[in-house]
Amino acid sequence: MKILFLGDVVGKPGREIVSRLLPSLIEQEGIHFTIANCENVAGGKGVHPRGAQELLGAGVDLLTSGNHIWQRPEIIAYMRDSDVLLRPANYPPGVPGFGYTTKPSRCGVPVCVINLSGRVFMDAVDCPFQVAERLVTKLRSQASVIVVDMHAEATSEKLAMGWFLDGRVSAVLGTHTHVQTADGRVLPGGTAYMTDVGMCGPVDSVIGVRRDQVIERFLTKMRVKFEVAAGRCQVQGAIVEVDEESGRARSLRRIARGLDEA
Repeated sequence: MKILFLGDVVGKPGREIVSRLLPSLIEQEGIHFTIANCENVAGGKGVHPRGAQELLGAGVDLLTSGNHIWQRPEIIAYMRDSDVLLRPANYPPGVPGFGYTTKPSRCGVPVCVINLSGRVFMDAVDCPFQVAERLVTKLRSQASVIVVDMHAEATSEKLAMGWFLDGRVSAVLGTHTHVQTADGRVLPGGTAYMTDVGMCGPVDSVIGVRRDQVIERFLTKMRVKFEVAAGRCQVQGAIVEVDEESGRARSLRRIARGLDEA
């Protein structure tokens, strides 16, 4: 089976390019299950229900998030009732929403997805490694195909998680930095790994934000309001081919499609 994992979808341009390209991408590549990180769909930071529904309507099967998930308070009620949008599983007990779930794929094989947040240069949350250990041990009896969204800043923390779970999950795929890395591979134990799958949104930007505003912040160190950039957009991510019975990854391929005007 083939799993498509899309990088952080940024603002309206990101939503629009995903809605435009995803249906044909699913058909052309023979995708059985699509995951997208959506923590920046609402104006570049946070998630609103409308944005989540827009991506689900475009063909995304499951949404993951990260440290910006609570930026829009209206998403809290939505997450209490739905498990199609995950928040990091290593948030404290009692936090609304779900950190993992299992959904059927188009070929009938169940896919389990776990959302984790890193701690290096990030908010103080529970240890992602210990939470991953508990969840993977529990979930391997429910599904052979397990995909982990490791939402983290530090490349070392992401890579460590890949090696930590090698042979026990199908894929560990990094999000958060919005810059697609070139280190995608299948680790010796059969786990597909990539430090960051990239971003869906405006290319001529600084990780999705208007470059003039980011440059001004760096030059002056003064507070500058950030806005999502316009212009050429791209869908970035990775396609992982997985053996349905064993859950071992056969291959991982980076994708980058489209440079349209948003």
